[in-house]
Formats: sequence, C-alpha cells, structure tokens
Amino acid sequence: MKYPLVVRRTMLLATSCALLQQGGLVLAASNDEAAPLAGTRPAMNTLTPQPVAAALRSASSAIPASGISASGISESGTASDAQGNVAELMQMIHDAKLSELRTTYNGSYGASLFFYPQEMAYYVALFQDKHFWRVIKSKDMARAEAVYAGFVQQTVQLADVEIRRTQLQAQKAFIEDIIALSEDRAKQLQADLDVARTQQAKVNDYQRQTQGEAAALHADKERAQAQLRRVQSEVMRLQRQTELGLPAQK
Repeated sequence: MKYPLVVRRTMLLATSCALLQQGGLVLAASNDEAAPLAGTRPAMNTLTPQPVAAALRSASSAIPASGISASGISESGTASDAQGNVAELMQMIHDAKLSELRTTYNGSYGASLFFYPQEMAYYVALFQDKHFWRVIKSKDMARAEAVYAGFVQQTVQLADVEIRRTQLQAQKAFIEDIIALSEDRAKQLQADLDVARTQQAKVNDYQRQTQGEAAALHADKERAQAQLRRVQSEVMRLQRQTELGLPAQK
C-alpha cells in the first residue's frame, strides 16, 4: 500500500526520532562500560556502525517507499547509496575488497583511509573503539587525503581527555603504590621504635639495678676495708706483744 509523500515523511521523522532516542540510551549505556586502553587497535573486520546509524538504516528498510525512499534518497539511486557509506564500507571490508592505505590511532579513536581499486575510489573513516562514526567516499585522492587529515586532527582532539584520563589513572596508581610502600615503611619504623623503647626501658631498669648493686658493693667494700684495717692493726698489736722482750729482727 502506497502512502502520500507527506505521510511517508511524517512516518520517517517519527520513527527516526524514536530510534534516535533509543540509540541515545544505547550510547549512554555503552559509555558506562570500561573504556579501552589507549592505543589499542581493533581489527578492521571487527568495526561496526554506531547503534544509532544501524537503527536508522533498519528503519529505512522497514518503511514503504515510492519515488522517495525512507532515507530521503530517490529510488533511482544505487543500493549502496541507500544503505549509506558506513554499511557499504563495512560490507567491502568484510568482502576484502579494500586496501588500507593509512590508519592513525589516538586513544580509542582512529581514522583510516581505504582504496577501492575497481572504482578508483577512496573511503575515509572515523571511528571510536569498534564503531564507525563517519565515512566519506570520494574519487578525488586530494580530497580524500584532506578529509583523512581532518579526521586525524579530530581524533587528536577527541582523544585528549581520554589520554589525560589514562595518565591520571597511572599517576593515581603510582601514588597509591608509593603510599602503600610508605605505610609499610612507617610500620617497620614503628615496630623498630617499639622494640627500641621496650629495650630502652629494660636497659634503664638494668642500669638502676646495676647502680644499686654497685653502690651496695661499694659500701660492702668500704666496710671490708675498715674491717681489714682493724684486723691488721690487731695482728700487729698481738705480734708486738708476742715478741716483747725478744731481740729485734734484723
């Protein structure tokens, strides 16, 4: 059943808005996933279109068309035009019809320049992680190179925050390692200090005990010396009495 052009366009607009909203939710959910490591290069045959683009293409093929297709392209256009450059590039990568001339990565963002020999055509792709973002097709090599250079510059700008985050994560982990080492060192020093304090207390007790014993021994020595002097004096007195009246020793 054919619908008037205005009705078809209205249906397309409503469907596209709904799908864009759904795609936004998908993108928001995907952003919660762990980001890939900076510099990680996915295989080209694993790249996929962004969820919103894929949903719009599915909707375009589902809406009836006459004269003007759901994507807004006339029926006289080719099938590859109707499905878009993203899907066309994906199919050609899958069929191994392209030569990869250049690829640049910045963080999880990348730009690639492909060449299709049969048509002497160039495909310039911008992607993030494993999702194609933009694809430009041109038979003008100079324009393709310029677009590629622009995409590369865009990946530099887009990856700046991601690279900065990677650096901050590394710095945070490094600082946490230093903190852990410092805490371990502090525990070791505290343990040594506790041992030293305990031993110092024992040494102080020993010193007091030794000093007391030394004082007691000194007093005993003084008493013994005094006793020795008395005994020696007594011996001498008795010796003199014993030798009283005897000739003196020569």
